[in-house]
Amino acid sequence: MVIESVTRLPWQLHKRVLPQHTDHGGVMWHGAYVGWLEEARVEALAAVGLPYRLMALEGLEMPVVRLEMSYRRALLHGDQVVLESHALAPEGPRWRWQTRLLGADGDCAFEAHVELVLVRLGGGRRQVLRRPPPSVATALERLTQGPGQ
Repeated sequence: MVIESVTRLPWQLHKRVLPQHTDHGGVMWHGAYVGWLEEARVEALAAVGLPYRLMALEGLEMPVVRLEMSYRRALLHGDQVVLESHALAPEGPRWRWQTRLLGADGDCAFEAHVELVLVRLGGGRRQVLRRPPPSVATALERLTQGPGQ
């Protein structure tokens, strides 16, 4: 997995590992990470004025087409973490996200690279959009600039 160097501020989401996120040994279950990655993206979209529900009302979705995850160390029940995410510049129709989960000590416990495409639903089919509609384009550009821009 290639992690790009990014100098702007990341989007942040603060989480705590709850019992529902863990296996029987109290270690965060691998599938729970995917939910947190989605939550981080959806929260960032809302922060730039594009709640996911509004995209859905316009018949738009952003399915994941590629996901690479790298576990650095186990997260345990009760651990507090910060997800730091960067929306990277799109490559063709693919919108790329890079996320790191940092423990309370600041060490990276997990990294992920996610690629999504914007699709329009209609007539029983999905059409990949090479360019976002104006209603979405501004918000997606703000995502790549990071928070506070």
